[in-house]
Amino acid sequence: QVQLVESGGGLVQPGGSLRLSCVASGFAFSTYVMHWYRQAPGKERELVAAISSTGENTNYADSVKGRFTISRDNAKNTVSLQMNSLEVDDTAVYYCNVFYSHSDYWGQGTQVTVWS
Repeated sequence: QVQLVESGGGLVQPGGSLRLSCVASGFAFSTYVMHWYRQAPGKERELVAAISSTGENTNYADSVKGRFTISRDNAKNTVSLQMNSLEVDDTAVYYCNVFYSHSDYWGQGTQVTVWS
């Protein structure tokens, strides 16, 4: 029943920006911590950002601090990731995630490619 659907990925030049969105359904979205992960070819999946249920608290991987911003709109069951000053190393598939009822749930992923 839990469903997470990402969108917003694409091709962007170094230094550019993208905004990813994840629409959630099937659970009480406004009461759960939400996360963005990413996985590049040949690399482990890594946590990029997390946001508390109210949006008051956020955490970021060191590699994206100062460049990425996670936010949420509980009225729309949506969590977003604003990505600025993109670098080639940001290229990856980005996934929305929630730990709900003892299980991890993942979206289908959206591809972000940073290339000249």
